[in-house]
Amino acid sequence: MKVEVKSYTDKETGLTSNQALSHKKNTLEASVSKTYTKILKEHVFTFFNMINVVLAVLVIFTGSYRNMLFMLVVIFNMIIGLIQEIRSKRKLDKLALVHQQKIHVLRDGHISRISIDQIVEDDILIIKSGDQVPCDGVLREGSIECDESMLTGESDAIEKFENDSIFSGSIIVSGQAKMQVVTVGEDTYAHSILKHAKREKRYPSQLRDSIQSIIRFSTIVLIPAGVLLFLKQFLSDPTDLNDAILSTVAAVIGMIPEGLVLLTSIALSVGVMKLTQKNVLVQELYCIETLARVDTLCLDKTGTITQGEMKVIHIDTAHDLFMIKQTLANMFSSLQDDNTTAKAIREYVSNIEPTQITKDIIPFSSSRKACGAVFQDAKYILGAYSFIIQKQDPEIIKKLNEYGNKGYRTLILARSNSKDHQLYGDFEILAFILIQDALRKDASTILSYFKKQNVDLKIISGDDEKTVSALAKEAGVTGKSIDMTGIQDVRQVIEDHAIFGRVTPEQKKEMIIALKEKGHTVAMTGDGVNDVMALKEADCSIAMGSGSEAAKKIASIVLLNDQFKSLPSILHEGRCIINNIQRTASLFLVKTLFSFGLSLLTLVWLTEYPFQPIQLTLISTLATGLPSFILTLEPNATRVEGNFLVNVFSRALPGAICVVVSVILVSILTPVLSTNSEQFSTICTLIAGFNALCVLTGACIPFTRLRHLLVICMIVFFAISIICFHNFFYIVPLSISQIIFVLIICLTIPFIQRFLNLWFKKRLRLHYKKG
Repeated sequence: MKVEVKSYTDKETGLTSNQALSHKKNTLEASVSKTYTKILKEHVFTFFNMINVVLAVLVIFTGSYRNMLFMLVVIFNMIIGLIQEIRSKRKLDKLALVHQQKIHVLRDGHISRISIDQIVEDDILIIKSGDQVPCDGVLREGSIECDESMLTGESDAIEKFENDSIFSGSIIVSGQAKMQVVTVGEDTYAHSILKHAKREKRYPSQLRDSIQSIIRFSTIVLIPAGVLLFLKQFLSDPTDLNDAILSTVAAVIGMIPEGLVLLTSIALSVGVMKLTQKNVLVQELYCIETLARVDTLCLDKTGTITQGEMKVIHIDTAHDLFMIKQTLANMFSSLQDDNTTAKAIREYVSNIEPTQITKDIIPFSSSRKACGAVFQDAKYILGAYSFIIQKQDPEIIKKLNEYGNKGYRTLILARSNSKDHQLYGDFEILAFILIQDALRKDASTILSYFKKQNVDLKIISGDDEKTVSALAKEAGVTGKSIDMTGIQDVRQVIEDHAIFGRVTPEQKKEMIIALKEKGHTVAMTGDGVNDVMALKEADCSIAMGSGSEAAKKIASIVLLNDQFKSLPSILHEGRCIINNIQRTASLFLVKTLFSFGLSLLTLVWLTEYPFQPIQLTLISTLATGLPSFILTLEPNATRVEGNFLVNVFSRALPGAICVVVSVILVSILTPVLSTNSEQFSTICTLIAGFNALCVLTGACIPFTRLRHLLVICMIVFFAISIICFHNFFYIVPLSISQIIFVLIICLTIPFIQRFLNLWFKKRLRLHYKKG
């Protein structure tokens, strides 16, 4: 496909400001947060809300308006969820706007930096290594290498020259050029692909997948169960339509786990808000959970464990030192590379004026590990020794190892009489340039933290293995190191080594894939364009705020202030979210499970459903709804273990079993206890309420002052509701024998729950041991 220019803009001056006003603007890139419409849809127009509205209409039909109390809970939950998510969205959007992708544009003869949504058709953009092309266009000057894998799936770097087409989504790997924008926004080639097949990465999330499984199951069961219950009760007594409706409504309300969805959404939103306050931009909501489950963290050395500020320490040469500096000044007056190494060399020779004009340049490439410039008399190459020199000298390798052991990154400046673009051959070595990147002050502390959390660390770099190893050991990372030059199959070395040198971008990607294939959950940190392919493959990708635009755009988390020490905070938030949702989910599922069980019992055995809707509302509000809001926001950074769904159900089942068994006992002993319909419902409400409060107590262990207070308050509120508002909740007086029966059952419930909990824990340990 070729992009056609309709009218050429002057590439020396660009558009004028007035011309830019009349040209079509580039549309703003998609927000990292949900849209207001999506938030409204997720909290208001949900399947469960529709069910609740239908149930409310049925209750209105019966005239028992107090049984509509559940709608107040639904509305309250909805409002809380909307407020929380909108607050989170506003903070996230504000943070994203400040750090939106910028690009260099030529207008009125001046180069300025603008947001990509301010680009217009026919603008002249200055694109360079690390940029992600925001629009379709044509190169007007210069040459580049770009990665079009986001469009084509092929990761090979493609050379582009003057008059070649370049497409939005491409990542500039090396070089610098001027391009004229031809198509913007929805007219771009990338957008036309996305319209037909949206290629979004789905981040792994046990939390999301488990909750979706629960919702799918509930959705399948709800309507058929409700219809069958109504038919069974109505057909058994056609004269009592109202009771049949209210019993069915109570059963269906009990089976709806909507509070779980709400609290998950709120917990994630609160986690994102906390991280934005620490200048962490979360671009994928569920990646917080993924990071909490990570067992392998791959760290690109430059800019992550090091400060990312290279400095030339020394030049080792047998030639005249000024001549070497002059050659470097001549080279970098034409080379447009803007990486940390190029910046360090420019700074080193900043006081030397160039004396020669280059005839041709060879931009730096991560895969080549070198760059070069062709002059009238010769070609000069700067790069890694092993990537440049064909016949390698053992003495030089020994010298390089000595430099590497001291933590220096060593580049060679070499000369050749040939004028081609060949970067590998038999060149004359002119000098060894020693560069150092200082370790971050907090690197060793943070890496030590991850090791204590049983997270396996892999240090990856394109630098010499000895240099990387020296810095890694200084940061406290032990383990075998390896030079990845010539390694074809990374799967053979990835598990046994911790430090990797001379890694190409393709190898970084293959390393992430290999670790995932071996069952690891992998996080990757990076800041350069050479990290993009690996970041795309990682389960959780983390970029530095000062890194390349391409790396930041692809990452699920961006550390905007470049604070490596923010990583433990992200891990902490992720663990709090999962642990708290896991704990509160069991509270919700007790009600869902016992409601499902009692619905089956009612269909096959019981004459009527044992609860009124308002009674279930009382139990779910005091033992589940209010406590879960508080528990979800509590700090709880214990290590996440096991499968979310298995853990939640194993905690919920004991409580649900206790309720179902208790109702069966009440039903069997009805003749002995002489219970009528209202007393039967009252006994079941008291037992189910006490059971739910026992489950809440178990979820609050280990106790804190807040959890102690929470349990006491909920017990007191339940008692007050039963005693002072008994008529409102359809609680009727019981006989002495019935009260004794309730007390005996309530006294045995904690022991039965304890026994079942221990049994399930034992089964889980055996399950995970086998797994």
